[in-house]
Amino acid sequence: MDRHLEAFLEMLAAERGAARNTLAAYAADLGDLAAFLREREPRGLAAASADSLRAYLARLAEEGLSARTAARRLSAMRQFFRFLAREGVRPDDPTELLDSPRQGKSLPKALRTAEVTALLEAAARLPGRRGPLTAAVLELLYCSGLRASELVELPANALAQDEALVMVRGKGNKDRLVPISGRARAAVLALRDPKKPTRWLFPSYGASGHLTRQSLVLLVKQAALEAGIDPARVSPHVLRHSFASHLLEGGADLRALQMLLGHADIATTQIYTRVLEERLRELVETHHPLA
Repeated sequence: MDRHLEAFLEMLAAERGAARNTLAAYAADLGDLAAFLREREPRGLAAASADSLRAYLARLAEEGLSARTAARRLSAMRQFFRFLAREGVRPDDPTELLDSPRQGKSLPKALRTAEVTALLEAAARLPGRRGPLTAAVLELLYCSGLRASELVELPANALAQDEALVMVRGKGNKDRLVPISGRARAAVLALRDPKKPTRWLFPSYGASGHLTRQSLVLLVKQAALEAGIDPARVSPHVLRHSFASHLLEGGADLRALQMLLGHADIATTQIYTRVLEERLRELVETHHPLA
């Protein structure tokens, strides 16, 4: 554990009499922040800039955390960095420049089914190794609804031996088994080189040893360009939204969708019912003769 984080938790226990569960919650929230900052802030958690903290809050929003949860994370960040400033560890408090998360949540933006098909076909046309790699990650993202962080950190043994299933470690280190398409499984297995065993399903030569979130986003954007789709409309998280929206349109059960997405609270999953309502309203307004 980061020494400054450890000192902060000791202060909460000694000066404020924080309960064990409260300390565990602060440790988990700030530990998640520290993990996110590992590649962005070489000097560690205590040296985080306002821009890095803002990027972390943006990632929470992208991953579908409720505004309430994001606000709790921000509260933990504020108290931690105020503590560091008070103790003279750093001269400023970077959280003073951060806005609190808005309670309202916009509807997820999903691609049309035809657009996803065009995206998958375009991915395979990318030159060199990028083609098979991009096709594999897009197939897997769309047929499983994985978060970007979950996909890049899949271990080499995540795919089931004889079935089209993938074992995913999600938030809170909770494991879930997600069915995938045979096409996605074949695309991923085709990338394997038996002469080069690796720890990760999508290895790379970078420091982490696996494909990074940034590289994944770049591959998705390149496929969008190849498909003639505005890259601003396409991201790993948009494919997650598309997976969920298209399943719900096809009659999927909301509770089953919650399990597939790895949502701790079904209220987070229920936002997709609003997406479906919007689609149906748009359908009536576009095609009904009296609309």
